[in-house]
Amino acid sequence: MDEIKFRPFGDGAVTIDISKNNRDGRLIIEQIEKKCFKGLIEIVPGFTTITVYYDPFAIYQICNGLSPFQFVEMKLKQIINEIGEEKKYSSREIIIPVCYGGELGPDLVNVANYHHLTEEEVINLHASQEYVVHMIGFAPGFPYLSGLSKKIATPRKDTPRTFIPAGSVGIGGEQTGIYPLESPGGWNLIGRTPLTLFNPNANIPSLLQAGDTIRFQPITYKEFEVLKEAEKN
Repeated sequence: MDEIKFRPFGDGAVTIDISKNNRDGRLIIEQIEKKCFKGLIEIVPGFTTITVYYDPFAIYQICNGLSPFQFVEMKLKQIINEIGEEKKYSSREIIIPVCYGGELGPDLVNVANYHHLTEEEVINLHASQEYVVHMIGFAPGFPYLSGLSKKIATPRKDTPRTFIPAGSVGIGGEQTGIYPLESPGGWNLIGRTPLTLFNPNANIPSLLQAGDTIRFQPITYKEFEVLKEAEKN
């Protein structure tokens, strides 16, 4: 694994810096969950960090003269050291069907013009890449994905939209992502998926998790309507 650093985050959390290797991050999270210790509250993955929240009062009872931060840092180092260099995170591979362009992707033509490409070339570049979910943020279930081709990296819009439909696939700078819920936003919308990315009533509300591998699959508007209807049932 790359070098890992620890730093306090307030008086009830430790932030682990994991550089840009998100799959190592998922492996660390899995290991912490398996070796859960007294006082652990929550593990929150970030783009290049993992923040481990703990109850300092519960830790104080068992920290044997160390500060709560020192004790939790020690426990986390022990847990991470047990992983071993040979172990790798086995990520889920998820296919996201997307209908590109038209009313579902109103900014596709703008992205194409910005890069002096055809719309079809933008679609091919977007759909030919393998992406990794680095974190879920901004809105419940919103995945920040790495892996976008620099050939279609496009600045965010100067004026954000006040309404973006759920399932919209966008490009913002060097990242691509999917809006799981209706919301405002400033990314360039190039298509839409019929899949439900966030269901608050499900046992696991977010379809995507940090560490997942994603591929986009172009579909027609008719296929989009059929899949969208199937999602309702």
